[in-house]
This record gives sequence, C-alpha cells and structure tokens, in this order.
Amino acid sequence: MKKSTKAALLSGLIFPGIGHLALKSYLRGLGLMSLSLIAFAYVVNVAYQRATLIVDRMYSGDIALDTGAIAAAAADAGVGTDNLAEKFFLLVLAGCWVIGIVDSYRLGAAQDKQGHDL
Repeated sequence: MKKSTKAALLSGLIFPGIGHLALKSYLRGLGLMSLSLIAFAYVVNVAYQRATLIVDRMYSGDIALDTGAIAAAAADAGVGTDNLAEKFFLLVLAGCWVIGIVDSYRLGAAQDKQGHDL
C-alpha cells in the first residue's frame, strides 16, 4: 500500500494528524491533533453537561423512566441554548478531519514520488 493511502486512512479512520505523524511531519501532525483535541473536548463536555441535566431530571422525577420520555428530553436538551460555539467547534473538528485526510494524502503522494519508505 502506498504511503499516501496509508496516511489518509490513518487520518480519516483514527484521528486527524496521525497520518502526518506516520509521514514524519511532526509539527503539522501535532498541530492538527491539538486543534482537533480541543474541539473534541469542547463537544464532549457539552454533551456530558446535557446528559447530566437529563439524568438529574430523571432522579428528581421530572422525566419518566421510559425510552420515549428520555429521547424527548434528549431532543429538547439543545433547544433554546446558544449553539453557536457548539456549531463552531463541530465545524472545526470536521474541518480538521478533512484537512488531515487531504493534506496527509498530498504529503504521502509527494513522498511516494521520491521513493521514501513509510
């Protein structure tokens, strides 16, 4: 398998920046991984906070313990909140993933032409 394909698969299937590290492009890889981790941590934190609120409402009896009520509460959890930051970080994460795939493929293709081994 060519370096370009391996690097793109690593960045696409594992995490953005892993393909760059495999190609020994450490600065790009670590930068992309750092930005992706920040965005991922923010998104997970928001999801955790919403889940905690739902669980608290279940304990207090505001939400019935059936799947329909829990699903409705989960769907309503994001309504009425300021989602701008959440959308921004989701776009950053998606952008990092696309950039990681495309750029690692491009770097790998250049190394394939030069004949370096992965």
